[in-house]
Amino acid sequence: MRERGFRQVQMWVPDARTDEFRREAQRQALAVAAADRAFDDQDFVEQISENWPE
Repeated sequence: MRERGFRQVQMWVPDARTDEFRREAQRQALAVAAADRAFDDQDFVEQISENWPE
């Protein structure tokens, strides 16, 4: 792979087998599910956002 211009990168990621990871994943999933009911927040963001030229 190095001959083809690639280099190895080592990454550390959370251990998905732990209870702490499962709790945090559940918390985030519930937050995403609840976001469907948070229209006011998105409306605010869209109102203060600028239109960027293409």
